[in-house]
Amino acid sequence: MSAWIHMIEDDQADESLLNVLKLARTPHGTVDNVMRVHSLRPNTMRGHLSLYRAALHDDANTLPAWLQETISSYVSILNDCSYSLANHWANARHLINDEKRAEKIEKALHRRAPEAIFDGVELALLNYAEKLTLYPGDMEYTDIKMLRNSGLDDGQILEANQIICYFNYVNRTLNGLGVSTEGDVIGYYKDNNNPSDA
Repeated sequence: MSAWIHMIEDDQADESLLNVLKLARTPHGTVDNVMRVHSLRPNTMRGHLSLYRAALHDDANTLPAWLQETISSYVSILNDCSYSLANHWANARHLINDEKRAEKIEKALHRRAPEAIFDGVELALLNYAEKLTLYPGDMEYTDIKMLRNSGLDDGQILEANQIICYFNYVNRTLNGLGVSTEGDVIGYYKDNNNPSDA
């Protein structure tokens, strides 16, 4: 079972759902369970897809893609969301493009000790991600001031905020509906060791 609720397959979908499924297709040609779990309410799939692409795959983003995926992975670790972590850590590892460094980063994130490998802007963003994820009611103006002092401009702060907020939303969607990676192609990027990936 790939979710605790019913998901409609392509061959059972009406025209309205098929139109949204077409938008949700990955570069692999599939629809991941994270999107298909919305199949009973295509409008929320459309909204989710729009938010995801705006937060994480928009050409206007200026934070490095590896860092966006690392922040995504850290939020998913904090929320114990294995689905998002599997996908977005695969992306981060691919973009880091250095297996030894990626392994050190992964271990530090799982220990909730990003300071063991990061400093400056990267550490400031990961600390902000942790506080916003675990203690949203404790956020203060000084949290933004610290990000500015690390060298980030307000657009980059907003960018990071939206990535963090998106993953808190999607982690809860996935965990709350029991969505698994069963049948999905893990990660966005082609894996040279796995010719089935596209």
